[in-house]
Amino acid sequence: MVYNIEEYEKIIRQRLSDYRFYHSMCVSQSAVELAERYGADTQKARVAGLLHDVTKEADREEQLFYIEKAGFEMTEFEKTEIKFLHQISGAAFVKTQLGINDEEILSSIRYHTTGKADMTLMQEIIYLADFISADRDYDDVDVMRTKTAASKEDGLLYCTRYSIISVVKKGRVLNTDTVNAYNWILKTYFMKD
Repeated sequence: MVYNIEEYEKIIRQRLSDYRFYHSMCVSQSAVELAERYGADTQKARVAGLLHDVTKEADREEQLFYIEKAGFEMTEFEKTEIKFLHQISGAAFVKTQLGINDEEILSSIRYHTTGKADMTLMQEIIYLADFISADRDYDDVDVMRTKTAASKEDGLLYCTRYSIISVVKKGRVLNTDTVNAYNWILKTYFMKD
């Protein structure tokens, strides 16, 4: 499939604030760099990174409309936690409104915030790119970038651990996808039988 990057940029420019538009551009660039480093499709990485937050600033009703239109299932957690709704509605928007049916792109958008067990390379790339993009300035982002530069696996473990600790410190409920991602990362990349 030929992806119309200029058109996608226009769409997110219209849908997102200046801050979120810039973030999306930075994630797209980080995704391309990671894809080049780890041997993934750079065009798909560019598209997924660019569109990962396409519904981030949409209201709940609009997001639910896209999810229903795409026929995507939501967990009970996703139904109640608005913070995570944009990842599934973003994938639904990309599928229904832009006609992108590539599962690598859709699933990478779908799990870019939470991660999940058994991530594909593209899912790992978009997940990491969202953490380490050039616009990020939160605590430990330099450590995340250094770990990711050293190895994808070190980056995944550090970013996921950071996410879990951050949520726990805020006294919020943990998304089971993130917990499952952490366990999977440890078992797959760090625990040798």
